[in-house]
Amino acid sequence: MKKVIVIGGGGHAKVLIDTLQALLIPIIGFTDINDKSETVLGVPFLGSDEQIYRYSPEEVALVNGLGAVGDASLRQNLFETFQQAGYRFATVVHPSAVVSRHTQLGEGVQVMAKAVIQPGTVIGANTIVNTGALLDHDCAVGMHVHVAPGATVCGQVSIGDQVHVGAGATILQGLKIGQGSVVGAGAVVTRSVPPGVTVVGVPARERTKG
Repeated sequence: MKKVIVIGGGGHAKVLIDTLQALLIPIIGFTDINDKSETVLGVPFLGSDEQIYRYSPEEVALVNGLGAVGDASLRQNLFETFQQAGYRFATVVHPSAVVSRHTQLGEGVQVMAKAVIQPGTVIGANTIVNTGALLDHDCAVGMHVHVAPGATVCGQVSIGDQVHVGAGATILQGLKIGQGSVVGAGAVVTRSVPPGVTVVGVPARERTKG
């Protein structure tokens, strides 16, 4: 395993640093757009994201420490910028997560503590399966998705790119969640969701504007 640099110094980055330390993966440091005088769990601050270019793509891997709450665009832009520059992102799986050997995890996927991913599930690049989230069998999850803590995704669900599934939400068997949609925290989704829509409530309904 290459040494890694964590991009970001906020809460999600802190959890990732803790996970990397549990996995005994060497961390060079972390970057942040803001000046940070303190370490994070003993890991030094390197400076702005530009400091990454001091290291060649052959010697380091990156870990995307930006969270995604409803809008994954910053996280996605950062991933694509450094990928286009030749860098690769490490896939990080917490040692307490349960991930079937019959799954496929894309580049830079992050599976956090106590998450469960069942066989036949495919997860696209730069997606977060956060603390305690459950993905049952044969799900198809796109790129730049955030399945937030405690969410439950039942079997054979299809989730498009850039979707946010809120904390504690439940998506029932076989449904489709369209690209760029948001499932609100605690929502129970009983029918498929079109692209670009926000749904909330039990059962989940499209949130009206205004």
